Amino acid sequence: MTTTAPDAPSALPLPLVRLRLAPRDVLPRRNDGVWWPHSRDLLTQLPQLLAALPSAWGDIVGVTVDAAAWSAAPGRMFVANQVVRLNKAPASPPALDRVTLLSPGLGRWDLLVVSPDATEEAAALLMATALEGRVPGTDGEVRTPSPTAATDPRSRVGPTGPGTRAPRW
Repeated sequence: MTTTAPDAPSALPLPLVRLRLAPRDVLPRRNDGVWWPHSRDLLTQLPQLLAALPSAWGDIVGVTVDAAAWSAAPGRMFVANQVVRLNKAPASPPALDRVTLLSPGLGRWDLLVVSPDATEEAAALLMATALEGRVPGTDGEVRTPSPTAATDPRSRVGPTGPGTRAPRW
C-alpha cells in the first residue's frame, strides 16, 4: 500500500476589485471612477486597486485619501516595485469619500469610494449613478440601475499579475 502526502493547500484567490471607470470619451467629469473596497485597510486594498488600473493611467506615485475614513497607514508604501506616497487629507463635512490618484505627466484621477459596509444594492446604485455625474440623494432624481449593473463584468475587475493592469473600457 502506497500513501501520498495530501495536496498542498492552494493559495486563496484574491477578491475581485470592485471598480468601475468612466468612459474615456466623456469630459469633464466629477468622478473618473467608483471603487468599492472590501475593507478600510489601506495597506491591503490600495495595492489591489493600483494593479487593476488601466496602463494608460501610468504609474501612480501619489494617493490622497480621507484621513477619517481609512485605517492608519505609513506616509509611503512599496507597490508593484515602486514607492507610492500616501497623503491623508481632512474631508470637508459634505464631501463624499474620495481617493485621488496622481501620475507624473499624465494627470490626476478622482475615484468616489463606496463604503465597504454598503449593501450590494446600495453600492450598485451609487456605482451606476456616480459616473453619470450625479450622486444619489443630491439632486432629487436617481434612476434605478439596470438589473445587470451589479453583475456587469465590466464593473468588476479580477486580480492581475505584477506589472499588469486591466484594460479601461
